[in-house]
Amino acid sequence: MINHSLKQLADMLASKEISSVELTQEYLNRIAQLNPEINAYITVNPELSLAQAQAADQRIANGDAGPLTGIPIAQKDIFCAKGWRTTCGSRMLENFIAPYDAGIIERFNAAGAVNLGKTNMDEFAMGSSNETSYFGKVQNPWDRSRVPGGSSGGSAAAVAARLCAAATGTDTGGSIRQPASLCGLSGLKPTYGLASRYGMIAFASSLDQAGPMAHSAEDMALMMNVMTGFDERDSTSLQREKEDYTRELGKSLAGIRIGLPKEYFAEGLDAGVAKVIEAAVDEYRKLGAEIVEVTLPNTMLSIPVYYVLAPAEASSNLSRYDGVRFGHRAAEYDDLMDMYCKSRAEGFGEEVKRRILIGTYVLSAGYYDAYYLKAQQIRRLIAEDFAKAFEQCDLILGPTAPSTAFKSGEKADDPVSMYLQDIYTIAVNLAGLPGMSIPAGFAPAADGVELPVGLQIIGNYFDEARMLNAGHAYQQVTDWHTRMPEGIAS
Repeated sequence: MINHSLKQLADMLASKEISSVELTQEYLNRIAQLNPEINAYITVNPELSLAQAQAADQRIANGDAGPLTGIPIAQKDIFCAKGWRTTCGSRMLENFIAPYDAGIIERFNAAGAVNLGKTNMDEFAMGSSNETSYFGKVQNPWDRSRVPGGSSGGSAAAVAARLCAAATGTDTGGSIRQPASLCGLSGLKPTYGLASRYGMIAFASSLDQAGPMAHSAEDMALMMNVMTGFDERDSTSLQREKEDYTRELGKSLAGIRIGLPKEYFAEGLDAGVAKVIEAAVDEYRKLGAEIVEVTLPNTMLSIPVYYVLAPAEASSNLSRYDGVRFGHRAAEYDDLMDMYCKSRAEGFGEEVKRRILIGTYVLSAGYYDAYYLKAQQIRRLIAEDFAKAFEQCDLILGPTAPSTAFKSGEKADDPVSMYLQDIYTIAVNLAGLPGMSIPAGFAPAADGVELPVGLQIIGNYFDEARMLNAGHAYQQVTDWHTRMPEGIAS
């Protein structure tokens, strides 16, 4: 049961082979068994989850069920959920109980899905390893000594360890795709503006986007049908007609043009990862795709551009946490300014402080033109690179991450090395394009341990349905997405 697809679980619920209460309890039992070590969840509330499951069973009995009704979904702890503790992985919000539902949560509730719990994450979504969380690091189910990736590492670990049927994540610079790659699952970052940001605690407002994390492309298509849609409460939400993201699944890939950016296969890519990606490209040739070489010349500038723009937006967004209105407040202080300083010093972790300081610096009067404005200009060049590439191809393929999962603590004292983990993903966010990662095989780490490798598929704006079909077609001829880590089956 724990390895079934969302569609299979929905069929089991519809046929009364199992109830949502029984399915939810099965996952809650697994969380109680495995989460103390993996640390994928920050908050679990069995009473709330089982109440939703009972309501879902009633909907199914009344013939009012949708594809996700009764399915237990884990929610990244960046989404406000009414009555649930919502921490964003930070001491600053350690005891915050959300008084309302985020737009994404509303949509899952309306679909009848069960909120299984809130997953661990890098603090305020700042990190690539899920080691910056105030609630402790998350362990990769494939090798507990390694990181699961970040910032949606808790969601990725929960899906990989079968502690939920699927999960939500957010992607600011690769935070869905990179942990999906490191944990051997599928993850999708939609076109910017497709999924509501209302009630999603902001990191970098022009980059953040919610998306699904699941076992397969088909599962993600079903989740996209629920997650996307216009939300008037979100000024960045796009007003478009609702799509069915399953509509392309099963179509032939004959004649589709797939671009391979030469910059993605240059220095810095692990040899084992490169071998896996090349094998995946060969599978696409067998499926009838035409492989062409493209170039994205400004790819290497995406890291410095991102680490000017994202901290600048974070500096603005996180200024609301001052110890006055909500969030952590220092117990002792001399005056208002001292309260601000001590509350923020105690409430924020080191990585968050680092990015706030960088962002404040690049936005300051003397450096705005030299850094922030210049970064925005290069951001436009990066988007133009993709526009030119899509004149030659329909989809772009490449590695999701330059390596497999690294050891916990290995890059903790080297922020630049950590930032380079997102070298292949950040440009997609800067351009606002959709990107996804699917399991493509395994590669040996330096110590010989075989670990998952993700294949990244990048599409043009609003081309998610074609991307999902490309992923689905690959998953029909491979079984990488069905592999399970050892020791998590029972």
